[in-house]
Amino acid sequence: MTVPATHDIAIWGIAALATAGVVVRPFKLPEATWAVAGAALLVVLGLLPSADALRAIGKGGEVYLFLTGMMLLSEIARRDGVFDWVAAIAVNAARGSPARLFALVYAIGIVVTTFLSNDATAVVLTPAVFAAAKTARAEPLPYLFICAFIANAASFVLPISNPANLVLYGNHVPPLAQWLGSFALPSLAAIGATYLALRWVEGKRLGSVCAARVDQPKLSPGGRTALGGIVLTAIVLTAVSAFDVPLGWPTLAMGVLTAATALVRERAAPWPVLKAISWPVLPLVAGLFVLVEAVDSTGVTAALAAALRSGAETSITATGAVAGGLLALGSNLINNLPAGLIASTAIAQAQPPRQVVDALLIGVDLGPNLSITGSLATILWLTAIRREGVDVGFVRFLKVGAVVMPPALMLAIGVRLALG
Repeated sequence: MTVPATHDIAIWGIAALATAGVVVRPFKLPEATWAVAGAALLVVLGLLPSADALRAIGKGGEVYLFLTGMMLLSEIARRDGVFDWVAAIAVNAARGSPARLFALVYAIGIVVTTFLSNDATAVVLTPAVFAAAKTARAEPLPYLFICAFIANAASFVLPISNPANLVLYGNHVPPLAQWLGSFALPSLAAIGATYLALRWVEGKRLGSVCAARVDQPKLSPGGRTALGGIVLTAIVLTAVSAFDVPLGWPTLAMGVLTAATALVRERAAPWPVLKAISWPVLPLVAGLFVLVEAVDSTGVTAALAAALRSGAETSITATGAVAGGLLALGSNLINNLPAGLIASTAIAQAQPPRQVVDALLIGVDLGPNLSITGSLATILWLTAIRREGVDVGFVRFLKVGAVVMPPALMLAIGVRLALG
């Protein structure tokens, strides 16, 4: 009895320390350093067989492909001035009103998240929003916060709105009509509550005026190609999701095709684009999957499945509310992608009612708005704003998230459970 207990305690200890490293970033080392170090330590100490670690890394295959495609799209768009072009449109449409600019950025964030995913909002939209704020000579952080929070708040409008949706449902999402029946109203509740709370928290920082008119730059041939590639990618992902096709390869293909076409049109070398991409995000995801595989080996998934099964037999509504809330909090401890993977395995074992599964999905999608480590989208957002010379610490984000996330989560889960 002592050996298994010691084994499990060691796994939980290493996982906790690695997660703390991702959150705190000691010595300012990238988040990926701590996730990969924790995963490697588990294997070196014999706490997780190397075969199991490799299998865990393989589970993130679709996510790696998806992220690579999105990062290619983002970098080629940044390089060819698409963000500056979009920024000028937004500033001119706001006509000198910071409140109108705030609402406009929020609306664009909803569209991007819905049709391109929350990771795309973090990677593609964030640089454009920073450019818009800079162009408008406004304080950028309130507008940048929009990108972080709407990326999760709108991430269950459609199945493609968040890779975590595919993880939780084991790549077998419900038909689109059933999905909309379950999540259309909860999504509206989450989006509305998030807007009101974020607008209230950041209202004083918006100021009373911003630039009313700026020159609209012209898009270069490469910029037009990048913009067209982003729009076409949204169409392709919406189409393939309707046929239950994994999103990884289509996203990568569109990213490569767009980047290659833009570079050929301008006769430019690909190396500067490839060098500018935030590649450490990929080992970060891999490390998180390995950490979760080790934690899962301690029996936590079986215990969660038993609790779900027992709770659903007593009260579906109470179980959905409690399970969704706990998973929302848990996603902030280990990130929502691995949390969704644990939940997916527990769901497969427990087979709870659909209302409970849907509440869990809302928890894994919306709960990460509490902290900077809650979702991959938020970590990508941090990477994007750091490239622009802006940084947000754990406590600073938590102060906003503690106000914004809880009402949206309670409303969304409450609406879903009320639908029956």
